[in-house]
Amino acid sequence: MFEVRLCRVVQQINRRDMADFKTGLVALRQRLYVLLVRLVPTERSRLLFLTVLSGALCGLAAVAFHLGISKAEDLLMGRALAAAGHRWMVWGIVTPALGALLCGLGIYFLFPGAAGSGIPQVKAAYALRGGRVPLRDAVGKFVLGILQIGSGSSLGREGPTVQICAGISSWLAQLFSLSTKNQRRMTAVGVAAGIAAAFNAPIAAVTFTLEEIIGDLDQTMLSGVIVAAAVAAVVERTILGEHPVFALRHVDPLVPAKSLVFYLVLGLAAALVSIAFTDSLLGLRAWFKRFKHLPRWAHPALGGAMTGALAVLALYWLKQGGISGGGYKTLVLALNGSLPVGILLALCGLKLVATVFSYSSGGAGGIFAPALFMGGMLGGAVGFLDMAVFHHPAGTLGAFALVGMGAVFAGIIRAPMTSVLIIFEMTGAYELILPLMIANMIAYSLARHWRHQPIYEALLAQDGITLPHEHPRNADHLPARPLGETLP
Repeated sequence: MFEVRLCRVVQQINRRDMADFKTGLVALRQRLYVLLVRLVPTERSRLLFLTVLSGALCGLAAVAFHLGISKAEDLLMGRALAAAGHRWMVWGIVTPALGALLCGLGIYFLFPGAAGSGIPQVKAAYALRGGRVPLRDAVGKFVLGILQIGSGSSLGREGPTVQICAGISSWLAQLFSLSTKNQRRMTAVGVAAGIAAAFNAPIAAVTFTLEEIIGDLDQTMLSGVIVAAAVAAVVERTILGEHPVFALRHVDPLVPAKSLVFYLVLGLAAALVSIAFTDSLLGLRAWFKRFKHLPRWAHPALGGAMTGALAVLALYWLKQGGISGGGYKTLVLALNGSLPVGILLALCGLKLVATVFSYSSGGAGGIFAPALFMGGMLGGAVGFLDMAVFHHPAGTLGAFALVGMGAVFAGIIRAPMTSVLIIFEMTGAYELILPLMIANMIAYSLARHWRHQPIYEALLAQDGITLPHEHPRNADHLPARPLGETLP
């Protein structure tokens, strides 16, 4: 009864607020549209103008999201783990559980489209709804993503950034009444801007948009994606500084020919980890869909509590963090060869379990950062094997960790070109192109052979959504379809 009454109250408030909001939005839209038509009379010119504007706004939104998560981590999980005595253990479990519970309430009652990583929602919107990504979902993803990731869930900010930026770009396209084809182009523009700003990687943003969202392109589409990615990256670098995401002390540029054997081994291991991760995530998510002993809005709290327990275990047993949140600070230690092999393997396993529980139970957050974390730990461990067999210097550990990041990313996300370019742009280590390509293609090929359906399409399939595989230009004429109650 409590859920029914609360849901009715929320619906009444939503109807009243949405009516007032829509009235004001219509008036604002008419004024802005008249002004823009006077300044930029043709739709092609308006598309270019809105592409540049979208890149700038998406860059600002991505930076705000990044800084919001960092501040929330300091205020929530950071304080919890710094509590005196043994209280840090209790607060380390309670904090992510409470944060995920509040996020679950927000998703269930206010922003059902803000669940999951955000990329499946954008893929479905691009293929089935003419590229229309609701701004309401983007706002919900911004707020709830900061809450859930900042409170300690093992999720990343990159996927949510894509949905946030796609929502902004799609809203601009609808606000100024662009054609259906150009609205879809603007969604792709938002995706590229989001990836560019989240990873500080504009080139990888272009390839990811082509590989994962578009699948095909025309000249106007490619031009818009490139412009938006460049503008968003400029905004991000202007505010946060021009530096790679990961600052490496040293990566040995010389790759001994004998080490290529262990890069082959790394590609195989990355494929196995990728399959273990995706199978576990899909299986546990299916179980949560059948789990009726708790209301659906409380499910994320179970994932948060499990993540908190694993984070406490890692700190108590291994004296290392990284299980909660994206884990980038701990990943830097692996890239610099500062972690022993036992800790690397343990952190890889703990991160896999924590991410599976955080994502499968619900909430708002992505899998990009966890995939890179697991890959870095796995690669570092294989690097120790190379050192033991061939007695290579310790500088090779960082190279193996870096290549492992790209290999696991390729195996899970199934974007092989992006997996190579994103590592280069995030680290600046361009000298490892040969081992990176070898390990990435092995991981991608084996993962695709063993599990043909990519992770995002499998998540959509669990919700009864099948994406069309026709040429994307044909999709402009497909009828709009509802995306269901909650997407992954």
